[in-house]
Amino acid sequence: MASLDRDRHDHDHHDDHHDHDHPFEWPEAVRIVLVALAAAAVWFGLWEPFPRVSVIGVVGLAIGGWPIFKEAFENVLQRRMTMELSMSIAIVAAAAIGEFFTALVITLFVLVAEVLEGMTVGRGRKAIRDLLEFLPREVSVRRTGAVKTISANELSVGDAILIAPGGRIPVDGIVLSGHSFVDESRITGESMPVEKIEGTSIFAGSINQSGALEVRAERIGRDTSYGKIIEAVERADRSRAPVQRLADRMAGYLVYFAIGSAIVTWLITRDLYSTISVIIVAGACGIAAGTPLAILGGIGRSARLGAIIKGGVHLETLGKVDTVVVDKTGTLTFGRPEIHGLAPAEGVNEDDLLTAAAAAELRSEHPLGKAIIQMARARSLAISEPDRFDYTPGRGIAADVAGSKILVGNDAWMSDNGLVVPDDAGPGIEAASDVFVARDGRYLGTIAIADTVRPEARAAMQALWLMGIKTILLTGDTPAVANAVGRSLNISQIEAGLLPEDKLARIRGLIRDGKCVAMVGDGVNDAPGLAEANVGVAMGSGTDVAQESADIVLLGNDLARFVDTLKVARRTRGIIWQNFGGTIAIDLLGIGLAAFGYLGPLLAAFIHVASELTFILNSARLLPPRSQLGSSQVVSGNRAAGE
Repeated sequence: MASLDRDRHDHDHHDDHHDHDHPFEWPEAVRIVLVALAAAAVWFGLWEPFPRVSVIGVVGLAIGGWPIFKEAFENVLQRRMTMELSMSIAIVAAAAIGEFFTALVITLFVLVAEVLEGMTVGRGRKAIRDLLEFLPREVSVRRTGAVKTISANELSVGDAILIAPGGRIPVDGIVLSGHSFVDESRITGESMPVEKIEGTSIFAGSINQSGALEVRAERIGRDTSYGKIIEAVERADRSRAPVQRLADRMAGYLVYFAIGSAIVTWLITRDLYSTISVIIVAGACGIAAGTPLAILGGIGRSARLGAIIKGGVHLETLGKVDTVVVDKTGTLTFGRPEIHGLAPAEGVNEDDLLTAAAAAELRSEHPLGKAIIQMARARSLAISEPDRFDYTPGRGIAADVAGSKILVGNDAWMSDNGLVVPDDAGPGIEAASDVFVARDGRYLGTIAIADTVRPEARAAMQALWLMGIKTILLTGDTPAVANAVGRSLNISQIEAGLLPEDKLARIRGLIRDGKCVAMVGDGVNDAPGLAEANVGVAMGSGTDVAQESADIVLLGNDLARFVDTLKVARRTRGIIWQNFGGTIAIDLLGIGLAAFGYLGPLLAAFIHVASELTFILNSARLLPPRSQLGSSQVVSGNRAAGE
């Protein structure tokens, strides 16, 4: 929590040379009003003691043009060609030929545009400040048997935190006691409240809606899911994706082009009005300011969907992805084996089959054995402790239970012990592992155990197909299971029995073939592939190694969130290129019209400012809705608690 407060204002400092993120303060308002009054006075010819020089015009330009001239001079010293320089040249040139009204109106347009741009860009950064301010500053903790209120900065891992109805949750942790429903929409994007009981996980930044909870802190501050969202948005604000660097270069090139065109115009026409209009009309600021705003908005919106993107470059790359590689266990499936079917032999009921298998598996650490024990306990069956337990890897278990010898394992294990399993023994469930059970040489039946496919996986794979993206399943599981899961999800290509190095080789091959590859995985064995892919996407439930290797982390473990994030990335990329194309088209058309005398300085200034604001507002469409950035969720949480 302390680190969150220390970094509360760090995000405002980065190297974007076209950064106009500032509040609308009174000096700016006074400057705009004075320039507007000076323009009106010049237009009506009030107090003009000199025939060639307007005193009011000069004073108005000195007051209003100062921030523009100052920024232009600083850019010249740093050898940067920016729009402030071209506008300064245009203002001075207009004043030099006695067009003080035109010079003042250009200045007024620029000042108003700067304020509107700052307010728009500031809205994006306000999202970060809203996130930072959302967590509670004081919390109630239980220490040494007493409950006391402390600063959130004093929290430690392991603290027991008491959260009242309507309260905001400051840490990631486990519920120790209580029962409630929690709004996790800020973290996972899940719109419906999630039930919380003893033993369930809880996220910082969520809102306790109904009952009181006691939570053990497991992650605090920057280590929480909420802290990672903040870091992702801050990193996006500071980072410069390749497309943003291209935007900065193009802005400079367009200014060079505008000044070059102005020189050519003057040499051909000797018309100073047309020459000044050419300089004014260039609107490259829309590229320079709109691009970082689009990237910030895209990453902020993705964070609201429950996807942490670790920088603008990854958002840009995600927008170009044409191939998605997915792991099976933990990605398409939950990674938890569950019993999907029981097929007892003739004369044996399901409870007898489960009781025998559970007794043999009681000392086993095998995931399939745990699934058997879990169902037996769910049915409240009495499980006897085995007197002897032997496990043969890759085969099965032999155990002595209450004087009987029980065998649990695969077909090969039954054969090794002289038992013949009927051909139709299994329940016939595709993608399931059949576990055979026998007692004292008699076959008792078959238990079909399989991992459960995530309910949203089918819709996610279908959505990727509709987007024209090829999906590939790479897994270390058996071909039978991989094919069953892959076919059920309509995955384009399925490859099974792969080691981590095999997955890595396949991803490298796809990249060599010119594919832009995103890999989605969750385990340690996925880490090399996540690091090698153009974009690595880790499930939030995955290992720390996988999350560190990935460029994007899905907090909610929901593949639908990945699809939504991919759509946001494509939309971001589309908006940026709309700005590029629109800026170039308007500049070329405007410069052409101005050069031939069809565009005066006033109209040129209007077109410049209007085009700039149009492209900035186009990028602002990516920013999360205000309802997601403010405190409306706190209000709704408190209202729900009151009800």
